[in-house]
Amino acid sequence: MLFSELGLIEPLQKAVAHEGYKTPTPIQEQAIPVVLAGRDILGCAQTGTGKTASFVLPLLQRMHEQKQANGVSGHPLKALILTPTRELATQIHESIENYGRFLKLRSVVIYGGVSQSRQVSDLRRGCDFIVATPGRLMDLMNQNYIVLNGIEYFVLDEADRMLDMGFVHEVKRIISKLPKKRQTLFFSATMPPAIQSLVQVLLTHPVEITVTPESTTAELVDQKLYYVQKSEKRALLHHLLKSSPKESVLVFTRTKHGADRVARDLNHAGFQATAIHGDKTQQARERSLQGFKDGKMQILVATDIAARGIDIDDLGLVVNFDLPNIPESYVHRIGRTGRAGAFGKAISFCDYEEKIYLKDIQKFIGQVVPVESNHPYHQALMEPLTVASAASSSGRSMGGGRRYGRKFSQR
Repeated sequence: MLFSELGLIEPLQKAVAHEGYKTPTPIQEQAIPVVLAGRDILGCAQTGTGKTASFVLPLLQRMHEQKQANGVSGHPLKALILTPTRELATQIHESIENYGRFLKLRSVVIYGGVSQSRQVSDLRRGCDFIVATPGRLMDLMNQNYIVLNGIEYFVLDEADRMLDMGFVHEVKRIISKLPKKRQTLFFSATMPPAIQSLVQVLLTHPVEITVTPESTTAELVDQKLYYVQKSEKRALLHHLLKSSPKESVLVFTRTKHGADRVARDLNHAGFQATAIHGDKTQQARERSLQGFKDGKMQILVATDIAARGIDIDDLGLVVNFDLPNIPESYVHRIGRTGRAGAFGKAISFCDYEEKIYLKDIQKFIGQVVPVESNHPYHQALMEPLTVASAASSSGRSMGGGRRYGRKFSQR
């Protein structure tokens, strides 16, 4: 199936094509028509399945068509998307901006850990969507900067993680402020009793959609972990690439800016590198990808979103320059090497601040990634983790452990 067969309006199809996508993921194929039909959804799906676009695209369409039909001008708040972390909130907000680039709809992202003044200023200019974490949203509601009585579309994303992080009381208070008549889209990777009871309160005759992502790493991929200071990552990358002069290398960064910076640095060092990410035009991305496939460029630097759908034969090495903050992304990244029976390699850099991501990754894949200490930038003080400690540490963090709470504080 193609995106053009899902009933999306032309501006959304154009935006999807601009992002480089042609075929929807299973959850997008199932969810988009259901949301367009106005039904509630109970989705059992993890990040990494294409879940965000499955609700962003149809909500953009419903809100655009509603404003057109009613002759509404300005930006009355109609949609609230609640998510547990600032990283996910930012990613969803960026998806709304990217997919809605040809529509006159406005999104504001709300999260803690930063001054609220800019967020308040954005709110005063009006918005159709609010993407928020619970703590900061409650703060702004208590100060009367946000009123939810006009909400017609409510998305609760990663509900189980929300509860694990101790947001259950905030979530329930927020829900109590929503109008009874609304469309609700509920997503959770697991369905423990607390989540099931929330479902009973929130949803009306929902359509249930279950999608399982890849959960194991490629068996033919040789994985290695390199502990390194953040300031020495680029030097380590140069060191490794010099020992693999003929391999095609896919390098992953967490941000668009990071992808540009790494590619620029590699070219200055004499390597042939190019970057692809969401801020580049579709034509520019296609040129970069084709140059990499043709062997004109040895190194392709990419973000997770931009790399979706890339299928490259004979890809010898994947380098996680930045560890992903979503464990499933690690599986998707390294799965791009070692395909079709070929032997592949995946190298991951980890600085001190990324150890929390490493714990989640090792818990998710159920194994410890072997540490490679035989390199000039090894940080001996960063001890390897066991699977047991990864799981227990991740559990403590999700429950509001001190270091996790500080790094991902939402209030």
